[in-house]
Amino acid sequence: MRRIRGNPNSLYFKTAGVRMLDLDEVILTRAEFEALRLRDVEDFEQKLCAEKMDISQPTFHRLLLAARKKVADGIVLGKAIRIDGGKTGDE
Repeated sequence: MRRIRGNPNSLYFKTAGVRMLDLDEVILTRAEFEALRLRDVEDFEQKLCAEKMDISQPTFHRLLLAARKKVADGIVLGKAIRIDGGKTGDE
């Protein structure tokens, strides 16, 4: 069970001016979204982030690396990014 408190303001991001049919997509889980939010937006240290999500620090680190890779893939290669999987609260 991962504790997820942040809600994305949008569940989908895509390149402007490109039709959805023409885009590949990257799926960011809600746990990965929460890891990005806590570490990169709230600027908490990884240990505190892991505590807030009720997971180990190595697990948090793996989530964060996966999230950053997916976001970079979407931005660099022009893919749509969809936030999906799990629900807010305890996943």
